[in-house]
Amino acid sequence: MQIIISNSSKEPIYEQITNQIKSSILAGDLQEGTALPSIRQLAKDLQISVITTKRAYEELEKAGFIYSIVGKGSFVAEQNLEVIREKKLKVIEDQLSAVITNSREIGLTFDELQELMKILYEE
Repeated sequence: MQIIISNSSKEPIYEQITNQIKSSILAGDLQEGTALPSIRQLAKDLQISVITTKRAYEELEKAGFIYSIVGKGSFVAEQNLEVIREKKLKVIEDQLSAVITNSREIGLTFDELQELMKILYEE
């Protein structure tokens, strides 16, 4: 498992860790039951505070992505990928609705919006 921390990002470090682990789980890179590095080991590897990694793991556990067993560690939880996909799809639909509304307000054509989305998607 590779996690890359950006010090120049406006996103807090614990969120960067959380988002990267979530992405790995959703992409299938981390399978159900896979052991995650210990909180201390991850903190050491990333050269960050143990408190930061603990918060990231707590957020992941709260969201149902991982579970912890005292004395054994943290593991990838079973995921209902269809439910997660539907939730993400709903968020995307809401965000796209806002984009369309803003685009219409400034007179952006559908073709211009499509081209902008294509550019951003390919980045």
